[in-house]
Amino acid sequence: MILNEYDPTQAEELVRNWMRSGFLKPGDLAKSSKILERNLVYLPFWIVPVTATSEYKGIFERVAPPVVKEGRIEKKYDWLVLARKATEFPTREYDVPIEGKIAYDFRRIERFAKILNSEMDQREAVNLAKQQIESHHQFLAKQDVDKIIELKNDFSIGDSVYIHAPIWFVAYEYKGERYNIILDGATGTVIKGDIPATRFSLL
Repeated sequence: MILNEYDPTQAEELVRNWMRSGFLKPGDLAKSSKILERNLVYLPFWIVPVTATSEYKGIFERVAPPVVKEGRIEKKYDWLVLARKATEFPTREYDVPIEGKIAYDFRRIERFAKILNSEMDQREAVNLAKQQIESHHQFLAKQDVDKIIELKNDFSIGDSVYIHAPIWFVAYEYKGERYNIILDGATGTVIKGDIPATRFSLL
């Protein structure tokens, strides 16, 4: 598991600081927002080390006449899989602070926190990681060709790590609308946050 470093008051202050930063946010966001919920959840993740190689053949249609191109994508990943089914989480935006992990100890978990257990085993997590990486490499290949004719994938899988990580789910209200923020409880970093639309004047 990874330990949470913030109490509810500190988590709210981190959110307020995030609201104050960045020019895309309304200037009064921190002052005018009302925090509705602050929920700490220990989410289960599989971290799957993968060396993925994709060889592709496709048609490049941005020139006339179209040409056939071949390419190769080779990347190493510590691919993050949320071990819950039918649950959305921005795994691609979350950099797990794995260096801070300790052996699971329920005594270190806050009484107000919620713990979710895994709904998939290691084999299922590896298969899901392969599917997601294949889709990602297909996306990368389409940056080079317009139409893929052939795509061959090869995966070398390392030893997966199962871990619980502390995530704060914060909901806030701004001008009558509800927005959500996902906060890393170990580092205090906002993983993903909804930002109200801002109207810019050209005058």
